[in-house]
Amino acid sequence: MTPLRWTRTLRTPHSERLLATRDGRDVAAADLHYLPDGTVAGTVIVLRGAGLEGDEVPALLADLDREWLPGVDLGGGNLNFTVVLGEVLGNYEPEAAG
Repeated sequence: MTPLRWTRTLRTPHSERLLATRDGRDVAAADLHYLPDGTVAGTVIVLRGAGLEGDEVPALLADLDREWLPGVDLGGGNLNFTVVLGEVLGNYEPEAAG
């Protein structure tokens, strides 16, 4: 199976959003929040119908931890993830003033 590729799509001083793709297809998104106490709280959204099986989630989280979060880890108690299954309904953006 082709490995996932994570790409940062948004970054703020205390958070970032990453998108996982496989074979050019969006598979999952992760929102990471860097908390003042040094912990990281993440929400991972596995996209429905993207071909990612439930038994692949632990490897996805380990890959995300290894590649993007070198200062924390799941086993150390300073990283936690909530994983949900979802689907993209659309992108909603403000209309240009005119």
